[in-house]
Amino acid sequence: MNATLLHRLRTELDERRRGPGLRSDLVVSGAQGPTVGVSGETLVNLASNDYLGLAGDSEILDAVQRALREMGLGLTAGRVLCGTREIHGQLEAGIAELVGAEDALLYSSCFDANLGVFDALLGPDDVVLSDGLNHASLIDGIRLASARRRVFAHANLDELERHLAESADARHRLIVTDGVFSMDGDIAALSQLCALAQRYDAVLMVDDSHATGVLGATGAGTAEHFGLEGSVDVLTGTLGKALGAGAGGFVAGDRAIVETLRQVSRPYIFTNAMAPPLAVGALAAVRIARGRPELRERLAANTAWLRMALGDLGYEVLPGDHPIIPVMLRGGSLARDVAAALRHEGVLVFALSHPVVPAGEERIRVQVSASHTADQLELAATAFGRARAVLAGS
Repeated sequence: MNATLLHRLRTELDERRRGPGLRSDLVVSGAQGPTVGVSGETLVNLASNDYLGLAGDSEILDAVQRALREMGLGLTAGRVLCGTREIHGQLEAGIAELVGAEDALLYSSCFDANLGVFDALLGPDDVVLSDGLNHASLIDGIRLASARRRVFAHANLDELERHLAESADARHRLIVTDGVFSMDGDIAALSQLCALAQRYDAVLMVDDSHATGVLGATGAGTAEHFGLEGSVDVLTGTLGKALGAGAGGFVAGDRAIVETLRQVSRPYIFTNAMAPPLAVGALAAVRIARGRPELRERLAANTAWLRMALGDLGYEVLPGDHPIIPVMLRGGSLARDVAAALRHEGVLVFALSHPVVPAGEERIRVQVSASHTADQLELAATAFGRARAVLAGS
């Protein structure tokens, strides 16, 4: 082993240990759902992206079990070799129907989808204009492309327009934004972004990972939420949040965009195909998300109730109506201390601190599910009330 490399890594790990600390993975047990097992205890789970409660849906699980017996565990080839099954095309068609696009293409994750889009569609004569709070996968995907890059401050449309005007020489200008920003739970100003894209003949791309299945009357996402169906040129999303919590991601859009990605997108070409049982489960989840609006209604009611309860307890809750509820606990280790107190009270949440969020913007991110019962939400509110003792001692 190279001693120089190991010495540097150990030194940097020691510095991180003395500063923000080292992250470690929490080991949980049991099926994903409104509760989760941790160290032999059952905790109310406010830390997952299972927005519609489909991770444990019996219809989906039954479909996956049948597919596992009929099609086996997985595939040992990419889609361009012998890895494509009929279910992949069915799922792509189902996703396209859900989000209102001409076509869709599956990836192993939305991270891979975002890595594969920019380099495939753009070149050195193009420019990407990216919101400053975009997801890491978008940032990394932009870095892999040869297109020029411009970053505008989060939701600062004046700065975005200035960048658009200054890049008039570009062949294509592509505006990219999260549909819902995962740290704040705020929704992109899609109406204004669409207007700017039209004014400057720009391409509009949205990562709708936290909106697909959640926003809009049929769960189509951010565009449907604002009544702007058909306004997004390139849409990416995940099957691993509201749509059943399985693996997989997708790109949806015009058939020419999707076909181009099928031909040249490296993460699509050089990755094994999605396991057929997971594709079967995802297709069942897509159909349920579209056909059972009562799940979104229950999710909205649960979110509104818990937002109000936390506000009544005196917590600073960022405004919004998405099931991501940021509870601001600014400064030092306060967010971590409150999260630890909540776990002691039977509630699982996670504290977010620098570098995940800026210093001074520490918070607990609460995530609500349609599957949470009234009793579970009451327990969570009571736990937050008791955890205020941590605030009193700070």
